[in-house]
Amino acid sequence: MPTRVLVLEDDAGLRTSLRLVLEDSGYAVVEADEAEAALELVEQGVDVMLVDLMLGGVDGFTFISRARPLTQAPIVVISARDGVQDIVSALEAGADDYVTKPFEVEEVQARLRAMLRRPALVSSPAATGDETRLEDGSRASDVVVLDAVDGPLVFHRAGAQLVRGDRDIHLTMTEYRLLSVLTENIGRVLSRTALLEHVWERGFFGDERIVDVHVRRLRKKLELDPAEPRTLVTVRGLGYRLDAR
Repeated sequence: MPTRVLVLEDDAGLRTSLRLVLEDSGYAVVEADEAEAALELVEQGVDVMLVDLMLGGVDGFTFISRARPLTQAPIVVISARDGVQDIVSALEAGADDYVTKPFEVEEVQARLRAMLRRPALVSSPAATGDETRLEDGSRASDVVVLDAVDGPLVFHRAGAQLVRGDRDIHLTMTEYRLLSVLTENIGRVLSRTALLEHVWERGFFGDERIVDVHVRRLRKKLELDPAEPRTLVTVRGLGYRLDAR
């Protein structure tokens, strides 16, 4: 089944151009020129989204914040707004990447490929039936990110789940990929460049600020006090380190 791409863009000419190029590359494209119609398409199921910010009615920032709880599908912003605050606001709302207009279609396609490249999942413990279970009920392949008084925070990599007690903490696909890399390198400092290459794509030409924003978002889900991080820490001048506790 072809990858289903949502293009939310109110410029009819650009929207049509993107659709034709993407369909020629084998994608199945659905289009919308306003946020409400796009949200209906998200509920029907999409694999990745291209979203303009300057729309009539509900703007792109609001669309992203409303769409993000509905799906893990990556969101790539395409916008003429190139200010630092616009980029940060879009990423904080739940976008995964940001491309400024004007752009080359090849660049957008490269970003889509990067967003759609999933890390390989380990074999499902339920399928193998021979994983060692620990006293707290977790599996040996799980990572206890934080062992707090209100229950351990456990990352189930095979199931792409972050769980505290009986509560499932929603992860976007990019947050899942970022946490996967960090848990595979517990105690090691990873530079922003290394995270870009492993989480997005080797040779990725995006802005390193994307890493900083996604780390801040992930901290809100990992830390007891995100303002004073003790689990996902910054090593000044070098990068980030996950200290599972």
